[in-house]
Amino acid sequence: MNKKLNHLAQPTDVQFYSAGMRCSAYLYRPDHQAPSPIIIMAHGLGGTRKMRLTAFAERFTAEGYACLVFDYRHFGGSEGQPRQLLDIERQLEDWKAAINYARSLPNIDHSKIILWGTSFSGGHVLSTAAQDSGIRAVISQCPFTDGLASSLAMNPVTSANLTALAVRDRIGAAFGNAPIMVPLSAAPGETALMNAVDVVSGLSEITKNDPDYKNYVAARFALDIIRYYPGRQTTKIKAPVLFCVCETDTVAPAKMTLRHAKRTPHKEIKLYSYGHFEIYVGDAFEHVVKDQIDFLKRTVAV
Repeated sequence: MNKKLNHLAQPTDVQFYSAGMRCSAYLYRPDHQAPSPIIIMAHGLGGTRKMRLTAFAERFTAEGYACLVFDYRHFGGSEGQPRQLLDIERQLEDWKAAINYARSLPNIDHSKIILWGTSFSGGHVLSTAAQDSGIRAVISQCPFTDGLASSLAMNPVTSANLTALAVRDRIGAAFGNAPIMVPLSAAPGETALMNAVDVVSGLSEITKNDPDYKNYVAARFALDIIRYYPGRQTTKIKAPVLFCVCETDTVAPAKMTLRHAKRTPHKEIKLYSYGHFEIYVGDAFEHVVKDQIDFLKRTVAV
């Protein structure tokens, strides 16, 4: 595997448009001339492509898969004002735009489009695949599947504080005011979208390669998360889906994820003892990416 990685070409910086705004992405191509399958990838809650997604893409490319790793509008290298606006519908539009762009690329097998999502985007890929019968396979890693389950996992006081900030932000937006920001991560007891015991240390590990990472988003998002249930779309997905589920997940509760996963027509479920943030690095990463490559080789061969 190391020999393969040593000979990888560097990714190309590319752009595509979503609702008239430019989304920035890395395009990885394998070292062969035949049309290749392509894996489309994006990060979770407030994340960017630099936060360890490149490590997964390098491993997939070494096995012969092209990878398109993009930033959502309002985040990272992509356009969009105001910055740090986390809008579910816009992110789903970005996934559709990324798929359309991938289908326009030369030397890509357009019948072999694969979606890869993690955490919040692990839910987005389920929703997107349910609406696009042309998707060949899906990898959904520690996925957000149920807004109510994730909200109930939060301390009631934190939830109340977030709701108050979100209402103020939504009202302010109607009058053209600048967004009220809320932290993405904080220590237990502090107000943030994620404040479980492993959040701060886990995020610090995966944001090392993104010096521009911003630990906040517009607070209005807190009003939308409880109404988002991508797991309910799993019965409509025609493609095989690999669910990588962390049994001790503090952000996306495993119990509800497994309930939705088991309703998927063509699924494989892998359970891990790792936490929500552990699977991006070290031995946990090696374990998970090996399982994902095995799934890819069996379902969408190069």
